[in-house]
Amino acid sequence: MPALNRKEAETRARDITVEHYTIDLDLTRGEEVFGSTTVIRFTAQRACDTFAEVKPAVLRRVRLDGADLDPAALDDNRLPLAGLTAGPHELRVEADMRYSSTGEGMHRFTDPADGEVYVYTQLFLDDVQRIAAAFDQPDLKARFDVAVTAPEEWTVLSNSTTTRTAPGRWQAATTPPLSTYVIAVAAGPFHSVRSEHAGLPFGLHCRRSLAEHLDRDAEELLAFTRRCFDRYHEMFDEPYPFDSYDQAFVPEFNAGAMENPGLVTLRDEYVYRSAATPTQLVWRAVVIAHEMAHMWFGDLVTLRWWDDIWLNESFAEYMGYRVAAEDPEFSGVWNEFAIHRKPWGVVADQRPSTHPVAPDPADVPDTASALNNFDGISYAKGAAALRQLAIWLGEDFLAGINTHFARHRFGNASLADFLDSLSSATDRDVQAWAEAWLRTTGADTLTATASPAPNGWRLEVGHTGGRPHRIGVGLYDRAADDPGVLVPRERITLDLTATSTVERRELPGPRPDLVLLNDGDLSYVKTRFDDHSWETVEDTLGGLPDPLSRAVVWSAARDLVRDARLAPARYLALVGRHLPAETDPGIVDSVLTFARAFVVDRYLAPEHRQAALTGLAATARGLLAAGHEPSRLTATRALIDNSTAEEAAELRGWYEDGAIPGGSEADPELRWRMLLRLCVLGAGTPADIDAELARDTSAFGLESAASCRAARPDAEAKAAAWQAMFGEADTLSNYLFKATAQGFWQPEQQELLAGYPARYYQDAAAMAARRGPALASAAGQGAFPHATVTAESLALGRAALEADDIQPAFRRDLADAVDDLARALRVRAAHA
Repeated sequence: MPALNRKEAETRARDITVEHYTIDLDLTRGEEVFGSTTVIRFTAQRACDTFAEVKPAVLRRVRLDGADLDPAALDDNRLPLAGLTAGPHELRVEADMRYSSTGEGMHRFTDPADGEVYVYTQLFLDDVQRIAAAFDQPDLKARFDVAVTAPEEWTVLSNSTTTRTAPGRWQAATTPPLSTYVIAVAAGPFHSVRSEHAGLPFGLHCRRSLAEHLDRDAEELLAFTRRCFDRYHEMFDEPYPFDSYDQAFVPEFNAGAMENPGLVTLRDEYVYRSAATPTQLVWRAVVIAHEMAHMWFGDLVTLRWWDDIWLNESFAEYMGYRVAAEDPEFSGVWNEFAIHRKPWGVVADQRPSTHPVAPDPADVPDTASALNNFDGISYAKGAAALRQLAIWLGEDFLAGINTHFARHRFGNASLADFLDSLSSATDRDVQAWAEAWLRTTGADTLTATASPAPNGWRLEVGHTGGRPHRIGVGLYDRAADDPGVLVPRERITLDLTATSTVERRELPGPRPDLVLLNDGDLSYVKTRFDDHSWETVEDTLGGLPDPLSRAVVWSAARDLVRDARLAPARYLALVGRHLPAETDPGIVDSVLTFARAFVVDRYLAPEHRQAALTGLAATARGLLAAGHEPSRLTATRALIDNSTAEEAAELRGWYEDGAIPGGSEADPELRWRMLLRLCVLGAGTPADIDAELARDTSAFGLESAASCRAARPDAEAKAAAWQAMFGEADTLSNYLFKATAQGFWQPEQQELLAGYPARYYQDAAAMAARRGPALASAAGQGAFPHATVTAESLALGRAALEADDIQPAFRRDLADAVDDLARALRVRAAHA
């Protein structure tokens, strides 16, 4: 499918305006295809040739201004419209369209729990053409009327309120002007919980098999949604711009959620079947707040071209965290940002695929390249930058945002427009801020040095990089009566200019035991400790009184490991010493995840792996013994995941008993987790998998069974999993592919997997070319042989990247994965 390039989009935007779409979908034509009839009313501004996009299974009829066009003129996904005269036109396209199993276009899902069928659209970034004909670019907004024919027992949802006009027939109200990529339809025998707020209908919707779980959380979800709605109305002058607010939790969703106006779609893992950690609940709240922010920034005012996608995502990311952090029902939200979300941006910023938050338009020449910019930079780094901007501007920040909404409501805007709106509300140099923070790449590094001075001590902060920073510097002393506890002396504010390389301060008294740069986590920056401060960290990290300060230290320690400045064994010692007493569940979750998935599985030499797993299991037992309830589930999961072959019999006993001493209840998620670990260790059998699947027939059960089968240390099981993932039958859905990949690569099974890394590069590239961006990305991320940390694997990866015909999404993720592999080898070499 040819990518739309920027010049083509600019030409088409000059040549035509689009007034209205009528889209009529027939979802009753069987399991493979659905019917689509599109009528587009548009105006040519001058005599011109142009094109519309459509990606049909069968193009049945095309009529332009009442005259038939030859369907055979369709060139891949482009329908030429030649010889247009200036003035109004009408295009009618009738087609059969394919259902998707990859989460793109119209995704079709059969629930294994009860056989019910659900469909939903995911049209970002250029997938509207998979369901209807369109002029598919964000700055050709139009009003939409959507009608759907569906099985009589189904409910149909869309961007605006829907009405059943006849058995199986649904009509959505006319929308205000929208971009094509946010049009949405979800249909099926949904279980719905409906409410009303501020005169608007609110709704929650999920599969029937999840009904009891949604009902359990529905009031909490709706109450938080209402509070978000009210908070945004306090901040924004522009009222909510649509006629309803539905949230549909849909199966096999590729993203966390999608900001379709009036119909937000979210992955239905957020309807928790099993127990959820506080971190998971905080994240769900942030996602809900994030998507609602998009109703204004993204839907009301939309980017003009995809180089400004950060305007959508960075803004919603920042506002999502801000609103969730202000909510009385949630705590530790900024801690979670500091230790989990922002590091995603820092890691992305050090990879080959790094790019400015706001890339140069020339670097986003087409939709294929734009799709590659949905990463930790556009989300987390951009949100961190906006957080700094909001603090710097104070009340002027929201004043500028409201000016932006007023100027561009139901229209399109660029970075220049956004900066102009902010500048209108402040005397500060927003343009200079944007050049420093939005047009550059990489993360600055700050290094603390403390030395004696005539009247006290001298603080020097070395600055590597080219951005201005305002940071807090926390000064801490060991408590006189308990050297394991740190007492805050003061927190000073330090301003570093973009050009400064060293900032000096002379301060009274003895030097503190800990100098903590970026205390409060207000800047996007990597920090380094002086030797005395690091010794204090190793002794007293758990004694820092503020969890946000502890999160800053743990994030800095993670950077030290990744940069080969801190031995993996010393990091694990830090975990073992300080994590069992940690009270912030977000810190516990993030530290344990990094310790296992990166430090033990990639950075640590293989001969030390067994002892490291035993140490992490001991840390998990310590957390359980401490009895801090918010971290109990995370500790239980870690205890399971870090079980070794020597503990397989004990783990088997827990699994058969359905109970873990001192741990959380063995609900379906924990039972599958135990069985997966047993399968990895060779103590789980095909009969066990079949029995567990009979117990849990849900989609989660089906996916977990696929992981377990792929994880077994058996040559036939590995061959079958490989064929399922990369064989040309291409039968796995997006989620089943990811689940199989999750089980396949296991660090414990290096000998058994020895031949597969070489096969991966050819087989994954071929699959990516066949199946498109969503599965290409899954292949480049979850299916990459991360566990094989060898020079031979690195050489294979670098050679594979020299090919010219790699699918773009796969190339980008492959390049990052190969770079991660090189980093792991550097860490091992530095501490051999």
